Amino acid sequence: MAGQPDRTVVSAWPGRCVVTRTDVPLDPYLPQCGNTGYRVSQYDLDLTYKVVGNRLSGTATIALTVTDDRDRFAFDLGDTLHVAKVSVEHGPDERSTKPVRARRKAKFTHRAGKLVVTLPGAVDAGTALRVAVHYAGRPRPIRSRWGEVGWEELTGGSIVASQPNGASSWFPCNDHPSSKAPYRMSITTDSPFTAVANGTLVGRTTRASRTTWVYEQPQPMASYLATIQIGHYDAMRAASDPVPITVFHPARLRREAAHDFDRQSRMLAIFGELFGEYPFPAYSVVVTDDELEIPVEAQGLSIFGSNHCDGRRGSERLVAHELAHQWFGNSVTLGQWRDIWLHEGFACYAEWLWSENSRGASAAVHASHAHARLTRLPQDIVVGDPGPDAMFDDRVYKRGALALHALRAATGDDAFFGLLRAWTSENRYGTVDTDGFVALAQQRTDTPIRPLVDAWLYSAPLPSL
Repeated sequence: MAGQPDRTVVSAWPGRCVVTRTDVPLDPYLPQCGNTGYRVSQYDLDLTYKVVGNRLSGTATIALTVTDDRDRFAFDLGDTLHVAKVSVEHGPDERSTKPVRARRKAKFTHRAGKLVVTLPGAVDAGTALRVAVHYAGRPRPIRSRWGEVGWEELTGGSIVASQPNGASSWFPCNDHPSSKAPYRMSITTDSPFTAVANGTLVGRTTRASRTTWVYEQPQPMASYLATIQIGHYDAMRAASDPVPITVFHPARLRREAAHDFDRQSRMLAIFGELFGEYPFPAYSVVVTDDELEIPVEAQGLSIFGSNHCDGRRGSERLVAHELAHQWFGNSVTLGQWRDIWLHEGFACYAEWLWSENSRGASAAVHASHAHARLTRLPQDIVVGDPGPDAMFDDRVYKRGALALHALRAATGDDAFFGLLRAWTSENRYGTVDTDGFVALAQQRTDTPIRPLVDAWLYSAPLPSL
């Protein structure tokens, strides 16, 4: 799928001509998402949400550095949210020690999912800016070819599930996984409700009938992984080692949640040995009172529906899958959506590894069963570049996991798990691609890696296991 043509706008300012590119596609899979011309260094979201009426209002303050000379830039923001005002604190060159200038109002347009901000004057590459966007509205999921993603109402509360392009349903952002930044999120909502977000809870204040919850996520995070979960939740400390684990659940599911998620500390320990140190200071699980079609991972937490909490560990493979995403997807994040197997293939293989290390079937047995199922399905998908329509096809997950199992068989356990630990360590909090993984793998073994990768990831016919 080809990206959009690069459209160029030339803006004349006194004494200079600035070439502004506002819609160069960052990714052919989602050509409308993401923006060039700046890098974000911090998102600060100060939000108020009224559950009854689904009303969201607030201010998003985005600290950024301009990367080329320009007079305007764009954010992704859904059309159900209405922007009242945009202001800009205009900083100096990032190498300068001059003070920041006062905040000034900026002109803007908001249509077709893009908030385009025109600066009071043209700026040079390296200029630091703080852009404050004041907005409000009734957030709705973004409609996409993969269904509706983003902010969605629950029976009592709300859920945010933004993969791959739903972050703009609730805040202005550079909505592409290659744009990662720290976050601070403050959410004020009705006091009977609990608000859970990424990072560490650093403040909670109740005034009258409302409570403000403040979370800080200092590790860089892709916008689709940012989340706020609101509901009637009790908090249960499930473990303290190797990191604190908290399960937020409806009161009626306390017993089931205590049983179904009680082996997560063991999962963390095993995955820590296999994949390297857990990349975040804590981990949380949210169990919604509603049923969900599939669980959702976000940075530092995962979200499950009540149907995934049956008191019999009936969804434990999914618990392992979402936990593994903390390494593969959240800390180490793809730079282009075509490399989705680097998230889902690894998380699927982690399911098999958990089984193998918890007295279940070995990864080899799971691989054999998955291979047999794939032989009965159409063999018309290229896992390393499946195209946007097939990006979340289960064959990407399973065949990606089979590619890893084949690599493990070819190199041996010591080399294979050493590779995984090096991959997560060297790329912690960064963005990656398949070529980088192949290059690192080849550095750590004499076994030729490229033929194996080409067969499993870049050829449609299914190789023999």
